[in-house]
Amino acid sequence: MQQMSPKEYNQYVSRLSPSSPSYKNIFFAYVIGGAICALAQLIRTGWMAAGFDEELAGTLTSITVIFLGALLTGLSVFDDIAKVAGAGTLVPITGFSNAMVSPAMEYRSEGFVMGVAAKMFTIAGPVLVFGISASVIYGIILVILQHIG
Repeated sequence: MQQMSPKEYNQYVSRLSPSSPSYKNIFFAYVIGGAICALAQLIRTGWMAAGFDEELAGTLTSITVIFLGALLTGLSVFDDIAKVAGAGTLVPITGFSNAMVSPAMEYRSEGFVMGVAAKMFTIAGPVLVFGISASVIYGIILVILQHIG
C-alpha cells in the first residue's frame, strides 16, 4: 500500500466526506437558540410579575434556565434538541448546564462520588477555570485603570 502525503489524504477525505447543509444548520441554530432565549425572557418577565426586582429576576431566570437544561439533559431530551439546533443550544446558558450534567449522567453507574461528582467537572472544569481566571484578570485590570484615571 502506498503512503499518501498529508495533502493527498486531505483531498481524499474531502472527496469522501458528505457536505454539510450549512444554511439549514445556521437556520435551526438561530431559530432554536432564539427560542431558548425568548423562553428565558418569558421566565424573567414571570419572575418580575411575581414581584421580584430586575436584578433578582435575572438571577432567578439564570437559575431556572440552568435547572431546565439539566432536567432536559437528565431526561435525554436535550440531546435530541441539540441534534437539530447544533450551536443554538450552546450559546445560551443551557449549553453550560448540559456540559455539567452529561458526564455525570454517563458515569452514574460508578457511584455518586467517583462517578457523578468526579466526572461532572470533566468538561466544565476547564470552562470554570478559564472563566474564573478571566474574571480575576479583568478585575485587576479594572482596579489598575481606576487608580490611574
